[in-house]
Amino acid sequence: MASTSAETPEHRAHGSDVAPGDDKFGHEGVGAGIRGYLIGLGLAAVLTAASFFVAGTNLVYGPGIPIALIVLAIAQMGVHLVFFLHITTGPDNTNNTLALAFGVLIVVLVVGGSIWIMSNLNTNMMPFDPNTQMGTMPMG
Repeated sequence: MASTSAETPEHRAHGSDVAPGDDKFGHEGVGAGIRGYLIGLGLAAVLTAASFFVAGTNLVYGPGIPIALIVLAIAQMGVHLVFFLHITTGPDNTNNTLALAFGVLIVVLVVGGSIWIMSNLNTNMMPFDPNTQMGTMPMG
């Protein structure tokens, strides 16, 4: 592959998979990095405002609100990963991507396990009798 004058060593190493702001000292200068952070900030602000709008309006179908909030939260995480943490699938980010995948796995296991345990405990809990006084055993 022939190198052009506009191509930096980072571009040659990454190929075309470069996160916004990842090429801090390339030919575009610091302005491109700041522009990437400002775009990320704008997207994060819009997604946050959209989450508050969805939660506080009657325009969204009631049972669909949790799904909409989950979708907006995942989009928010994606914006943070790409624009602020510069996580990409480039060859030099393999360790970052694997660490992120492992972190997601751990979070899914902890949250899923917690929900499963709480559901199991709730199912197997003895029913509450409002006529029984706390701290005393019923005679009988």
